[in-house]
Amino acid sequence: MTETAADQDLPTDAAPDPLEPLPLLRRELHTGPLGLSGREAERRLAVYGPNEVRRTARTSILRELLRQLVHPLALLLWAAAALAFFADIDVLGWAIVAVVLVNAAFALVQEQQAEKAVETLARCLPAQAHVIRDGQPRQVPARDLVPGDLLVLDEGDRVPADARLTEGGIEADLSMLTGESTPVERLAGPGLKDVSLLQEPNLVFSGTTATEGQAQAIVFATGDHTELGRIAALSQRTRREPSPLETQVKKVAWLIAAVAVALGAVFLVAGVAVGLPLTDSLMFAIGLLVANVPEGLLPTITLALAVGVRALARQGAVIKRLSAVETLGCTNVICTDKTGTLTRNQMHLHSVWTPQGSTMTGPGAAELVRDAALCTTVARENDGTLLGDPTEIALVEGAAEHAVPIDPADRDADRSACFRFDPRLRRMSVVQNTGRGRPSVIVKGAPEAVMPLLSAGEPAREAQETPPTTWPRTADACWPWRSANCHTAPHRPRNASRSNGTCTCWAW
Repeated sequence: MTETAADQDLPTDAAPDPLEPLPLLRRELHTGPLGLSGREAERRLAVYGPNEVRRTARTSILRELLRQLVHPLALLLWAAAALAFFADIDVLGWAIVAVVLVNAAFALVQEQQAEKAVETLARCLPAQAHVIRDGQPRQVPARDLVPGDLLVLDEGDRVPADARLTEGGIEADLSMLTGESTPVERLAGPGLKDVSLLQEPNLVFSGTTATEGQAQAIVFATGDHTELGRIAALSQRTRREPSPLETQVKKVAWLIAAVAVALGAVFLVAGVAVGLPLTDSLMFAIGLLVANVPEGLLPTITLALAVGVRALARQGAVIKRLSAVETLGCTNVICTDKTGTLTRNQMHLHSVWTPQGSTMTGPGAAELVRDAALCTTVARENDGTLLGDPTEIALVEGAAEHAVPIDPADRDADRSACFRFDPRLRRMSVVQNTGRGRPSVIVKGAPEAVMPLLSAGEPAREAQETPPTTWPRTADACWPWRSANCHTAPHRPRNASRSNGTCTCWAW
């Protein structure tokens, strides 16, 4: 049984308002807690189309090739080749033609490889999505999602469509949409007034990542109607403007042509004036005109820009046109809104800090770092790459640097229970066999969420009496306490910043 009405058609000309009360949104999308039926999902897929970023018709290769052949410098070379053939200098004429054709082909290939903006955005979508249909959890291709589908989001999942949270909460990495490297909390609940969609606390967006937590969400937009789809559409609708380099090259081409024609005319008149035959004077003038055309300038410019494109591509930049490289080089001022926009979203474990303000070193610090690294859900790829929250990756890498490496597979095998990070509770807990004879409970979370959980005693009182102004101002912090056999690691205080890319481990 599902709470859907297959006989009611959804409006396809306007997306539902994701900020309206949840019962109204469910009614408008004709869905419910049990999700859509498989038959209704197929019908909506036929109506709305696949959930993918589509691109407009690409410019044909012939048109792009023609654009390269009518470049201002290329036109000048074509004229020089024609004059060379007219003057019976066939070798030079064919050489100039070869230069123009080879340069056009090379530039075409480079721009075809560089113009990957929409394809890059499309790769941000996951291949599979977890949904609830007919009341049962299923895994379906992400391109088959439709408005009204009930998504299941887990830690590490990439959000496949724009959706409104209905249960639970997650921390979402919205850096690809907002430029902010710090994950933000997204919770099921009412929205805020007078804020943009990206700031709404109950919405998640296609292409972003759930770094922590678990939640369910109703899809309200797919494909080109998502925020990611709108960005892709904007990248395709931009009107092509000549770059500063193209403007300057056009001016240079006209200047060279004017100088060459003027010199040819002067020498033609001078030759006739001194008594040379008209034919000989004309051939001399044509040769002089051809000699003034720099055949190597066009391929030199193209090669220089291609080298710049490759250099930027290695840094992860997407270049749509070769000439855009020079435009970036002409930039004098880059205005950014926040420091977080320029970070690489990578963390590093810096130190272990105590309430007394000292830095802990030695075996005690290594043991605390190892306990903190055990309270993670980081996974390791076949090539050794760590996947997960940047802070947790920093903890795992920090454990290796302190000579107490952990293996994610062994960590999971020794784990009795895992309560993933909940943005509402602002903490994560695991029951772990740490090799000390009996299982330990390891908790990490915000200080104000973990301190009340400490058992009575001197370490707990000292921790709770430490003023927040003395805490180190670093990226994220984690401080393991030890009370009886319970190790806790508060994590990510709200007043911390990721901008310096370090992680300090605080200890009591």
